[in-house]
Amino acid sequence: MAWLTDTDRRLIGLTWLVKLGVLLVGAFAYVSFRNSAIDQPGVLLQMWSHWDAPHYLDLVVFGYRAGDSSALIGPHGYRSIYPDDLALYIVFYPLFPWLATVVNVVIGDPLVSVFVVTTVASMFVAPLLYRLVRHDEEASLALRAAWFLLIFPTASCLHTGYTEALFMALVLGSFLAARTDRWWLAGALGGLAALARINGLVLIPALAAEAFTQWLQRPPEERRLRVEWLAIGLVAVGFGLYLVLNYAIYGSPFEFLRIQHEHWFKSLAAPWDSISGALGWFRSDKPDNQLMYGFLELLFVAIGLAGTIFAAFRFRPSWFVWMAGNMLLFVSTSFLLSTPRYALTLFPLFVSLALVSARTWVLVLLSALSIGGLIYFVGRFATGVWAF
Repeated sequence: MAWLTDTDRRLIGLTWLVKLGVLLVGAFAYVSFRNSAIDQPGVLLQMWSHWDAPHYLDLVVFGYRAGDSSALIGPHGYRSIYPDDLALYIVFYPLFPWLATVVNVVIGDPLVSVFVVTTVASMFVAPLLYRLVRHDEEASLALRAAWFLLIFPTASCLHTGYTEALFMALVLGSFLAARTDRWWLAGALGGLAALARINGLVLIPALAAEAFTQWLQRPPEERRLRVEWLAIGLVAVGFGLYLVLNYAIYGSPFEFLRIQHEHWFKSLAAPWDSISGALGWFRSDKPDNQLMYGFLELLFVAIGLAGTIFAAFRFRPSWFVWMAGNMLLFVSTSFLLSTPRYALTLFPLFVSLALVSARTWVLVLLSALSIGGLIYFVGRFATGVWAF
């Protein structure tokens, strides 16, 4: 396609290589550690359908519902893995399952449909990050940033039935559109991001910071308010549509908060509460709990915090606002969970890694550490062991 550059094509090719590597490592772990054979093509996808992923499959088939839906049977005999929980899935934002539902109308297989959406979205992520970074940095650094994104320890989520690929594509697209003065596109993509994940709302202050930065960069006589900046409000419109969905299904626009609190025991809390809870896991008599719920959660909080501080001094204010807003969301909760996966959305982290890896030996070392973490988490995930 004419709008794809040679660099875009190379990054898309690299994305496919990483995707293939993730699939092969997962298949090897599945066969080796579960003593199971991959005797049907569907097993290659089923091994990635754990934790949140089955909930999205149910939403693709049955949609959002209130009340008891345990007796529902979908097309081709599809049955929910957690039938009693169907009324609780409003906590999962709708854009991802809605897109997969459209694909499912054609394909007729919800599992394949969510992977189609993820696969298409994942093709945009590395090229968009490269283009965004390239506006402020040299090409080699932008390439390294895209590389570190693709090999991040939890980057397997870009290739499974999760929202990360779609959300990242929308967020990076929104930042790039704002950076290139296409504010209505930035707002529209931001609104879709807020319809996909709660932290899409952080785009409101982030895009506002970008608008202010561009205002400051103009000569004093040219500084003026621009009507295009009203497009930032489209982010709130996207979230508003989610609230309308809550009201339409449950009669309350904030039903998702009640369900999140009562069923998943998650609610807003002071950051020190979640940090204290993670520290408490070190008292567990199970080393794996200490590692996954204690050490790694806190490690990625520390990495995110360090990246946020670095962003405050090195990158555009909008990038810092994105980092700070997300970090505040991650830790302002009753307990830490999946911080390593959420950290994948902190794209300035990858630019930071690119900056410190200008020397070859640093690049090789950081790449080896990141790929090692990716292989470890892929193996856990594919075998059904908790991996965020």
